[in-house]
Amino acid sequence: MTRIHLGPDDNTDLASAIAAAGGVLGPLDDAEALVWSAGPDSFPTHLPDSVRWVQLPSAGVESWIERGMIDERRQWTSAAGAYARTVASHTIMLLLAGVRHLPEHLDATSWRKDEFDPRVGTLQGSTVAIVGCGGIGRSLIPFLHAAGADVLAVTRSGIPVDGAIDTLPADRTGEAWARADHVVIAAPATSATSHLVDAAALAQLGPQSWVINVARGSLIDTNALVEALRDNAIGGAALDVTDPEPLPDGHPLWTLPNAIITPHIANPASGMSTALAAHVGANVRRFVDGEALKATIDVTRGY
Repeated sequence: MTRIHLGPDDNTDLASAIAAAGGVLGPLDDAEALVWSAGPDSFPTHLPDSVRWVQLPSAGVESWIERGMIDERRQWTSAAGAYARTVASHTIMLLLAGVRHLPEHLDATSWRKDEFDPRVGTLQGSTVAIVGCGGIGRSLIPFLHAAGADVLAVTRSGIPVDGAIDTLPADRTGEAWARADHVVIAAPATSATSHLVDAAALAQLGPQSWVINVARGSLIDTNALVEALRDNAIGGAALDVTDPEPLPDGHPLWTLPNAIITPHIANPASGMSTALAAHVGANVRRFVDGEALKATIDVTRGY
């Protein structure tokens, strides 16, 4: 019998997944594992020694690490990969909307088909670099292939990614900018990835290139991006995350015609519980069977 505490509140989807995977719900005092469904603010200030594993509900865990909440006395896992397909579908939507300049058509009040606009393009025959090609990136690749695009993957290790024409290690990320027609940012937020997309990177992209960010706002130098968008140095940017976030009223990104902003909804709340439950169920089963857990957090890496 593997004792698991679910907190801070009951969640039917998570409770069912835990039970189906062989876990028994109970109080925290003697639990072997803690499945947490909220943020760090309400997290217990003390965990009993019996807790050997903690499952967190988010893919990004930088706020937990910054607060020093993740210790080395037990295993900690994130939800990395749980929401990958949902985020990937939002990503392809943003990229296609940008390449086809959909916002301009949505705002139009007259027929403009006969006006040739060289900025309106297609993904057919293009190369899309996925920087941080983990779960989201791998889920995005079939969408990009369906649209006729090739994929250039960038990962921490550089181990080849299935479906990519080439895979670069993180220390060669700079090579991706000039080789790509468009760029998707899906890397974790760490000290090493802060302002990964800066003025120098943007300068290597083309005037038709779109930058899509579904990771964290800190990966892009916002001031450099605004300047590149104003100068039409790149085709545009579609951002589900921003720096600062929330993006304040009056910020230039709201009104630039080549910027698309969605308010951090690539992983909509309507599907989070179901997706997290599947992830939790798989990890509970692994924990019960003594197998390696998915999405183990490495504090030194920052994710």
